[in-house]
Amino acid sequence: MTQPKQRLLSLDFLRGLTVAAMILVNNPGSWGHIYAPLEHAEWNGCTPTDLVFPFFLWIVGVSIAFAMSSSKTNPSTHKKTIIKAIKRGLILYFLGFFLAIFGKLLNDPAHALQTVRLLGVLQRIGIVFIISSIIFLKASQKTIFKTLIVILAVYWALMTFVPVPGVGYPNMEKETNLAAWIDRGVLTEAHTWASSKTWDPEGVLSTLPAIGTCLFGILVGIWMRRKDVDNPTKVAWLFSTGIAAIVLGLLWDLQFPINKSLWTSSYVLYAGGLASVALALCYWIIDVQGYKKFTTPFVVYGVNAITVFFLAGLMPRVLNLIQVTKPDGTKTGILVRLYETCYMPFFSPVNASLVWAITYVLGFYVLLYIMYKKNIIIKV
Repeated sequence: MTQPKQRLLSLDFLRGLTVAAMILVNNPGSWGHIYAPLEHAEWNGCTPTDLVFPFFLWIVGVSIAFAMSSSKTNPSTHKKTIIKAIKRGLILYFLGFFLAIFGKLLNDPAHALQTVRLLGVLQRIGIVFIISSIIFLKASQKTIFKTLIVILAVYWALMTFVPVPGVGYPNMEKETNLAAWIDRGVLTEAHTWASSKTWDPEGVLSTLPAIGTCLFGILVGIWMRRKDVDNPTKVAWLFSTGIAAIVLGLLWDLQFPINKSLWTSSYVLYAGGLASVALALCYWIIDVQGYKKFTTPFVVYGVNAITVFFLAGLMPRVLNLIQVTKPDGTKTGILVRLYETCYMPFFSPVNASLVWAITYVLGFYVLLYIMYKKNIIIKV
């Protein structure tokens, strides 16, 4: 008999909190006026914003363990489940590709295809989801753990010991590290991150440790599904595992710096450890102690996470195609004009930028709440 899928309200809450944070940090009124915690680290180091994406990938891993557990125990369904995972991953990839090319395609289709960014946030989620799902279905818990360790060790070895062609020595600098060299060779400079054109923060080689982040989440999900362990033990294990990973990540940082753009092995442990501690806290408060009233706003975000992330990226691209004339006769996008008219005159530059981002989050909450009340869940 197939067992019903378990669902953790705390996981939906944490996923929603993470996606709301993604939208907040991705949509300031002005990129030149942002509070420090809402910015990414310049290179090495980690701000709260740098934790958002790994938290989401880690949560994807936990969700895989819950959603695919019944299929894992029934090998006859593996092929069907893997095909579904591949389809879902490809949809995520092409949603990200669509966001990257949208707008440019309307202006100059040929140039857009020649310069579109091939990788990005949704593309990475799609690729990591496919590979991690297959590993979960085909490997034992012990093998998944060993795979995680091997990934972290191999990536560390590649980045710290392999000489970079054209440079002559291994290094961790922006333009000359091994991951950047591979991005230029595989993606070509025309198809990398527009802000650099020489490397990509969601690049080819750094996708390997990103898979490690998802596997970390899968291992946590496997533990959380256990029927032979009581809730206090689960929480204690989660806290202990999280703290141990944080400490290991900080120790490894002394030799292999925590770095989001390179998704270093120390960063995988540090961010995964913090995610474990966050879920332990949420699980204890929400699922064990039963304090659930405050969760609704973020659960609303969590059940339609990919949908709102995609729409939040698409909306400004669509609306800024509408050009309005400013008093000085120049033209600008309608959202830019709205920000200049309704926010900038009433707040300091950095607060105007923050209030705009908060408005963006609240605006989408209204849409998601209506969908939630009508039980509309769009599964990608």
